[in-house]
Amino acid sequence: MTELVLSCLPKTWLIDIDGVILKHNGYKQHREILLPGVKKFWHQISKEDFVVLLTARTEEMREATLSLLDNHGLRYNIAIFGVPTGERICINDKKSSGLLTSYAVNLWRDVGLDSLNVVENPDL
Repeated sequence: MTELVLSCLPKTWLIDIDGVILKHNGYKQHREILLPGVKKFWHQISKEDFVVLLTARTEEMREATLSLLDNHGLRYNIAIFGVPTGERICINDKKSSGLLTSYAVNLWRDVGLDSLNVVENPDL
């Protein structure tokens, strides 16, 4: 279990679609499967938070993919299609209080989000 301890401030989530939310390459087999723990995890995301979805899927897959996510009740603000398949790097500044303002969590492909526990700490 990975535990992520965060502040109570509004957050920006950068979340990959394939292998994190949906089974990797499931669309190629016409078997789109929502991975374990995704709905439960999504219910923890505050309405004040901003959700950016990332995927290497082509723009032609946008409508079908977002429709599937909408049908599962997964809220997002922006979905970016056609990103490269390599590393995704987030660079951000650290607040003067010392609060870290970026984190990276690498999950094994297709395990879902059951293994990620997000806890808010009001003291951060």
